[in-house]
Amino acid sequence: MKNRFVLGIEGTAWNLSAAIIDRTNIIAEVESQYQPQKGGLHPRMASQHHASEIGNLIRKILTEGEGFGVELSAIAFSQGPGFGPCLRTIATAARALSLSLEIPLIGVNHCIAHIEIGRRMCDVRDPVILYVSGGNSQVLSYRDGKYRIFGETLDIGIGNALDKFGRYAGFQHPGGPKIEQIAKNAKKYVSLPYVVKGMDFSFSGLTTAAKDALVHASLEDVCYSFQETAFAMLVEVTERALAHIGKDDVLLVGGVGANERLKEMLDLMCKDRGARLYAPEKRFMRDNGIMIAHTGLLMLESGATLDIKDSAVRPNYRPDDVDVSWI
Repeated sequence: MKNRFVLGIEGTAWNLSAAIIDRTNIIAEVESQYQPQKGGLHPRMASQHHASEIGNLIRKILTEGEGFGVELSAIAFSQGPGFGPCLRTIATAARALSLSLEIPLIGVNHCIAHIEIGRRMCDVRDPVILYVSGGNSQVLSYRDGKYRIFGETLDIGIGNALDKFGRYAGFQHPGGPKIEQIAKNAKKYVSLPYVVKGMDFSFSGLTTAAKDALVHASLEDVCYSFQETAFAMLVEVTERALAHIGKDDVLLVGGVGANERLKEMLDLMCKDRGARLYAPEKRFMRDNGIMIAHTGLLMLESGATLDIKDSAVRPNYRPDDVDVSWI
């Protein structure tokens, strides 16, 4: 079989990234990150950053690919979920490349791309997945042609919850890494709302309560308590999914998966159950073009390409809407 190379473009939120991969190698990767001077991410400002940078980014990645003698087989892009203005910017670039190079176009679900790059890098076949990022928090597993959602947030993602609290505490975006660092100096746990409803969880009330707790508790104690409470909720639902489905592997993916305390808590749970925890290295946790290119390659090999007329972006694209034809 001819070796196939796919160019993937990611730009759902703050990180604009492009990569070229084949079945065994990461050929090239380039990126440009939008960093707000204050406050959180603004979709319009992020899309303006992407629009100003994407031309140079694509020229650079194509030049690097040519240096390795790469002949592209397809263009993959994040079709959703994400910020609408950002998605439209990268989709326009992907369509232009597909048309000019006369190669197939592939629309990738951003959430599933996190899962697939995790499966590739950890060499794990059929895990229960805890996917935690800024806009998403879900427990999933593959069954009968789709990634089924067994539990998810009822309001905001864990990453957004951490960032909201971080902004209130005066941290620059993203707030999660700073909260993780400060939490290590805590002296005690502060009681905060623990909200698990069936197999779902909620973080908005926890975030508000953590802000209020700063009136009577130290920042270190509140950061620690926020993490312990939120992560315990995620671990509980993940454990119940393991028990319900009867699987032995857990895969942690998404930007918040880089948090060492969350990995530690999941690892303890897995060891108690005789299960195994897998987590890719940090560069593959955050949004990146490699995960889009890799998932695009899987979709290309299974024939899941797009006509230009069907390539509209999907800001609310759910992973359980995707037919997983490559497994």
